[in-house]
Amino acid sequence: MLVKIIRSQRDLVAICDSELIGKRVEEGKFQLDLTGSFFRGDEFSREETIGIMKRMVREDATFNIVGKDSVDAALEAGIIVEEGIAEIQGIPFALVLI
Repeated sequence: MLVKIIRSQRDLVAICDSELIGKRVEEGKFQLDLTGSFFRGDEFSREETIGIMKRMVREDATFNIVGKDSVDAALEAGIIVEEGIAEIQGIPFALVLI
């Protein structure tokens, strides 16, 4: 998984399955554009990513999470619930504004 932390007044954590980088999918008026630099972070294992999520949620960060592995890790970390997951062309994603 790729993790990128964008530091600002309220940190933003972008997490994406590595194999999705460079893709752009659309469904109706909705799209996931993973072609730019927004999700191009550092590669981490599932366990490391879960640790980062748990730490950043305590720091009041927001999250953009894309891909099955990344969304599953967020579920395991307890920062999202099943009802908060949406899909575009079968690719799950979740936004977290805590």
